[in-house]
Amino acid sequence: MPVRQGAARLLLHALCAALVLTGCADGGGPSGAVRTPPGTDDSARHAASPLPAPPPRGIPGLGPATGAGLGDANRQVLVVTGEGPDSSGSSAVLYERDGADAPWRPVLGPWPAHNALRGWTREHVADDLRSPIGVFGLGDAGGRLPDPGTLLPYDESPDFATSGTGFLGEPLEGSFDYVVAIDYNRVTGTTPLDKERPLGAERGGGVWIHVDHEGPTRACVSFAEEHMRELLLALDPDKLPLVVMGPAAELRR
Repeated sequence: MPVRQGAARLLLHALCAALVLTGCADGGGPSGAVRTPPGTDDSARHAASPLPAPPPRGIPGLGPATGAGLGDANRQVLVVTGEGPDSSGSSAVLYERDGADAPWRPVLGPWPAHNALRGWTREHVADDLRSPIGVFGLGDAGGRLPDPGTLLPYDESPDFATSGTGFLGEPLEGSFDYVVAIDYNRVTGTTPLDKERPLGAERGGGVWIHVDHEGPTRACVSFAEEHMRELLLALDPDKLPLVVMGPAAELRR
Protein backbone atom coordinates (compact mmCIF):
# COMPACT_ATOMS: atom_id res chain seq x y z
CA MET A 1 0.00 0.00 0.00
CA PRO A 2 2.77 2.58 0.77
CA VAL A 3 4.39 1.81 -2.57
CA ARG A 4 1.14 2.51 -4.41
CA GLN A 5 0.63 5.82 -2.57
CA GLY A 6 4.18 6.91 -3.41
CA ALA A 7 3.63 6.08 -7.08
CA ALA A 8 0.40 8.06 -7.11
CA ARG A 9 2.15 11.08 -5.64
CA LEU A 10 4.88 10.88 -8.29
CA LEU A 11 2.23 10.69 -11.05
CA LEU A 12 0.37 13.73 -9.64
CA HIS A 13 3.57 15.80 -9.56
CA ALA A 14 4.34 14.88 -13.17
CA LEU A 15 0.87 15.96 -14.36
CA CYS A 16 1.13 19.34 -12.61
CA ALA A 17 4.53 19.99 -14.14
CA ALA A 18 3.15 19.22 -17.61
CA LEU A 19 0.27 21.66 -17.11
CA VAL A 20 2.64 24.44 -16.08
CA LEU A 21 4.91 23.90 -19.07
CA THR A 22 2.02 24.05 -21.56
CA GLY A 23 0.77 27.39 -20.10
CA CYS A 24 -2.63 26.05 -19.13
CA ALA A 25 -2.10 26.72 -15.44
CA ASP A 26 -3.42 30.37 -15.81
CA GLY A 27 -5.58 29.82 -18.86
CA GLY A 28 -3.11 31.83 -20.99
CA GLY A 29 -1.46 31.26 -24.32
CA PRO A 30 1.67 29.38 -25.29
CA SER A 31 4.44 29.06 -22.75
CA GLY A 32 7.02 31.85 -22.98
CA ALA A 33 4.45 34.39 -24.33
CA VAL A 34 4.69 37.91 -22.88
CA ARG A 35 1.53 38.78 -21.02
CA THR A 36 0.27 42.23 -20.08
CA PRO A 37 -0.27 42.56 -16.33
CA PRO A 38 -3.90 43.03 -15.31
CA GLY A 39 -4.98 46.68 -15.64
CA THR A 40 -2.24 47.54 -18.15
CA ASP A 41 -3.27 48.79 -21.63
CA ASP A 42 -0.48 48.35 -24.16
CA SER A 43 -2.60 49.25 -27.19
CA ALA A 44 -0.70 52.56 -27.50
CA ARG A 45 2.43 50.59 -28.38
CA HIS A 46 0.74 49.16 -31.43
CA ALA A 47 -1.38 52.19 -32.50
CA ALA A 48 -0.41 53.72 -35.84
CA SER A 49 0.99 57.23 -35.71
CA PRO A 50 -1.60 59.77 -36.97
CA LEU A 51 -0.92 60.99 -40.47
CA PRO A 52 -0.61 64.76 -41.02
CA ALA A 53 -3.57 66.42 -42.71
CA PRO A 54 -3.08 66.84 -46.45
CA PRO A 55 -2.82 70.36 -47.87
CA PRO A 56 -5.99 71.78 -49.43
CA ARG A 57 -6.56 70.36 -52.91
CA GLY A 58 -6.33 73.03 -55.58
CA ILE A 59 -4.64 75.75 -53.50
CA PRO A 60 -0.95 75.85 -54.37
CA GLY A 61 1.43 77.08 -51.70
CA LEU A 62 -0.62 76.04 -48.65
CA GLY A 63 0.80 73.34 -46.39
CA PRO A 64 -1.10 71.01 -44.04
CA ALA A 65 -0.68 73.19 -40.94
CA THR A 66 -2.08 76.25 -42.72
CA GLY A 67 -4.79 74.23 -44.44
CA ALA A 68 -5.97 72.91 -41.08
CA GLY A 69 -7.48 76.35 -40.47
CA LEU A 70 -9.98 75.79 -43.30
CA GLY A 71 -13.12 74.04 -42.07
CA ASP A 72 -15.51 71.88 -44.06
CA ALA A 73 -18.09 74.69 -44.11
CA ASN A 74 -15.70 77.27 -45.61
CA ARG A 75 -16.18 77.50 -49.38
CA GLN A 76 -14.36 80.78 -50.13
CA VAL A 77 -10.81 81.70 -49.20
CA LEU A 78 -8.70 84.69 -50.19
CA VAL A 79 -5.03 83.70 -50.13
CA VAL A 80 -2.64 86.63 -49.65
CA THR A 81 0.93 85.47 -50.20
CA GLY A 82 3.75 87.75 -49.08
CA GLU A 83 7.00 87.91 -50.99
CA GLY A 84 9.04 87.49 -47.81
CA PRO A 85 8.85 87.85 -44.02
CA ASP A 86 10.04 91.47 -44.10
CA SER A 87 8.54 92.49 -47.46
CA SER A 88 5.54 94.76 -48.06
CA GLY A 89 4.79 93.21 -51.45
CA SER A 90 2.30 90.39 -51.88
CA SER A 91 -0.31 88.90 -54.22
CA ALA A 92 -3.89 87.76 -53.71
CA VAL A 93 -6.07 85.02 -55.24
CA LEU A 94 -9.68 84.19 -54.36
CA TYR A 95 -10.55 80.47 -54.35
CA GLU A 96 -13.91 78.71 -54.12
CA ARG A 97 -15.16 75.15 -53.83
CA ASP A 98 -18.57 73.52 -54.17
CA GLY A 99 -18.40 71.46 -50.99
CA ALA A 100 -16.21 69.99 -48.28
CA ASP A 101 -14.88 67.20 -50.51
CA ALA A 102 -14.58 69.28 -53.68
CA PRO A 103 -11.27 70.75 -54.85
CA TRP A 104 -10.63 74.48 -54.58
CA ARG A 105 -10.51 76.50 -57.80
CA PRO A 106 -9.24 80.04 -58.41
CA VAL A 107 -12.01 82.50 -59.34
CA LEU A 108 -10.33 85.92 -59.03
CA GLY A 109 -6.73 87.12 -59.29
CA PRO A 110 -3.86 86.93 -58.94
CA TRP A 111 -3.78 90.59 -57.96
CA PRO A 112 -0.73 92.56 -56.87
CA ALA A 113 -1.15 93.72 -53.28
CA HIS A 114 0.56 95.50 -50.43
CA ASN A 115 0.86 94.47 -46.80
CA ALA A 116 2.56 96.18 -43.85
CA LEU A 117 5.78 98.15 -44.19
CA ARG A 118 7.91 95.71 -42.17
CA GLY A 119 6.32 92.52 -43.45
CA TRP A 120 4.64 89.87 -41.32
CA THR A 121 4.40 88.49 -37.80
CA ARG A 122 2.60 85.76 -35.84
CA GLU A 123 2.58 87.99 -32.73
CA HIS A 124 1.12 91.23 -34.02
CA VAL A 125 1.04 94.16 -31.61
CA ALA A 126 -0.12 97.71 -32.10
CA ASP A 127 2.15 99.88 -34.24
CA ASP A 128 4.68 97.14 -35.06
CA LEU A 129 4.09 97.87 -38.77
CA ARG A 130 3.65 94.18 -39.54
CA SER A 131 0.62 92.29 -40.83
CA PRO A 132 -0.67 89.35 -38.77
CA ILE A 133 -0.06 85.86 -40.14
CA GLY A 134 -2.96 83.42 -39.98
CA VAL A 135 -6.41 82.37 -41.09
CA PHE A 136 -9.15 84.91 -40.36
CA GLY A 137 -12.82 85.39 -41.17
CA LEU A 138 -14.19 87.94 -43.65
CA GLY A 139 -17.70 88.86 -42.66
CA ASP A 140 -18.16 92.64 -42.56
CA ALA A 141 -17.57 95.41 -45.08
CA GLY A 142 -18.00 99.14 -45.45
CA GLY A 143 -16.57 102.25 -46.98
CA ARG A 144 -16.93 105.91 -47.79
CA LEU A 145 -18.58 105.05 -51.13
CA PRO A 146 -22.02 103.45 -51.50
CA ASP A 147 -22.42 99.68 -51.35
CA PRO A 148 -21.44 98.30 -54.79
CA GLY A 149 -23.80 95.36 -54.32
CA THR A 150 -22.00 93.05 -51.90
CA LEU A 151 -23.78 90.29 -50.00
CA LEU A 152 -21.78 91.14 -46.89
CA PRO A 153 -23.20 93.58 -44.33
CA TYR A 154 -22.01 96.98 -45.58
CA ASP A 155 -21.59 100.17 -43.55
CA GLU A 156 -21.48 103.30 -45.72
CA SER A 157 -20.09 106.13 -43.62
CA PRO A 158 -18.13 109.37 -44.05
CA ASP A 159 -16.01 108.15 -41.12
CA PHE A 160 -14.09 105.99 -43.57
CA ALA A 161 -12.55 109.13 -45.07
CA THR A 162 -8.78 109.46 -44.66
CA SER A 163 -6.11 111.93 -45.69
CA GLY A 164 -2.39 112.56 -45.37
CA THR A 165 0.48 110.66 -46.96
CA GLY A 166 1.85 107.14 -46.71
CA PHE A 167 5.31 105.81 -46.07
CA LEU A 168 6.44 106.63 -49.61
CA GLY A 169 4.86 110.08 -49.62
CA GLU A 170 1.84 108.79 -51.59
CA PRO A 171 -1.62 110.31 -50.88
CA LEU A 172 -3.87 108.19 -48.68
CA GLU A 173 -7.13 109.78 -49.78
CA GLY A 174 -9.62 107.21 -51.02
CA SER A 175 -7.91 104.25 -49.33
CA PHE A 176 -11.02 103.44 -47.33
CA ASP A 177 -13.54 103.96 -50.11
CA TYR A 178 -14.10 100.20 -49.85
CA VAL A 179 -12.95 97.97 -46.98
CA VAL A 180 -13.48 94.42 -45.77
CA ALA A 181 -12.70 93.83 -42.11
CA ILE A 182 -10.24 91.02 -41.34
CA ASP A 183 -11.42 89.26 -38.19
CA TYR A 184 -8.28 89.88 -36.18
CA ASN A 185 -8.91 91.19 -32.65
CA ARG A 186 -12.38 92.47 -33.44
CA VAL A 187 -16.01 91.60 -32.75
CA THR A 188 -17.52 89.92 -35.80
CA GLY A 189 -20.88 91.10 -37.01
CA THR A 190 -20.07 94.77 -36.42
CA THR A 191 -19.00 97.64 -38.65
CA PRO A 192 -15.29 97.68 -39.54
CA LEU A 193 -15.21 100.99 -37.64
CA ASP A 194 -15.99 99.26 -34.33
CA LYS A 195 -13.22 99.91 -31.79
CA GLU A 196 -13.74 96.97 -29.42
CA ARG A 197 -10.58 94.81 -29.14
CA PRO A 198 -11.24 91.45 -27.43
CA LEU A 199 -7.50 90.69 -27.09
CA GLY A 200 -6.75 94.15 -25.72
CA ALA A 201 -5.69 97.36 -27.41
CA GLU A 202 -2.01 96.41 -27.20
CA ARG A 203 -2.60 93.61 -29.74
CA GLY A 204 -3.66 96.08 -32.41
CA GLY A 205 -6.79 96.03 -34.53
CA GLY A 206 -8.55 97.71 -37.41
CA VAL A 207 -6.82 95.32 -39.83
CA TRP A 208 -8.66 95.62 -43.14
CA ILE A 209 -8.50 94.79 -46.80
CA HIS A 210 -8.82 98.17 -48.50
CA VAL A 211 -8.07 100.19 -51.62
CA ASP A 212 -4.38 100.34 -52.44
CA HIS A 213 -2.60 103.71 -52.17
CA GLU A 214 0.48 102.40 -54.00
CA GLY A 215 2.54 101.94 -50.89
CA PRO A 216 2.97 99.78 -47.76
CA THR A 217 0.29 99.72 -45.09
CA ARG A 218 0.48 99.79 -41.30
CA ALA A 219 -0.97 96.27 -40.93
CA CYS A 220 -3.67 95.94 -43.60
CA VAL A 221 -3.74 94.31 -47.03
CA SER A 222 -4.56 96.51 -50.02
CA PHE A 223 -5.13 96.18 -53.74
CA ALA A 224 -6.55 98.25 -56.59
CA GLU A 225 -10.04 99.76 -56.31
CA GLU A 226 -11.35 97.72 -59.24
CA HIS A 227 -10.20 94.55 -57.51
CA MET A 228 -11.80 95.64 -54.25
CA ARG A 229 -15.10 96.01 -56.09
CA GLU A 230 -14.67 92.54 -57.61
CA LEU A 231 -13.93 91.06 -54.20
CA LEU A 232 -16.93 92.73 -52.58
CA LEU A 233 -19.22 91.43 -55.31
CA ALA A 234 -17.80 87.90 -55.03
CA LEU A 235 -17.77 87.37 -51.26
CA ASP A 236 -20.76 85.43 -50.00
CA PRO A 237 -21.45 85.09 -46.25
CA ASP A 238 -23.20 81.75 -46.89
CA LYS A 239 -19.81 80.40 -48.04
CA LEU A 240 -18.14 81.54 -44.78
CA PRO A 241 -15.25 83.32 -46.49
CA LEU A 242 -11.78 83.37 -44.97
CA VAL A 243 -8.50 85.09 -45.64
CA VAL A 244 -5.26 83.13 -45.37
CA MET A 245 -2.36 85.55 -45.17
CA GLY A 246 1.37 85.50 -44.57
CA PRO A 247 4.73 85.14 -46.30
CA ALA A 248 5.07 82.24 -48.73
CA ALA A 249 7.38 80.21 -46.48
CA GLU A 250 4.92 80.39 -43.55
CA LEU A 251 1.92 79.44 -45.69
CA ARG A 252 3.73 76.29 -46.88
CA ARG A 253 3.90 74.92 -43.32
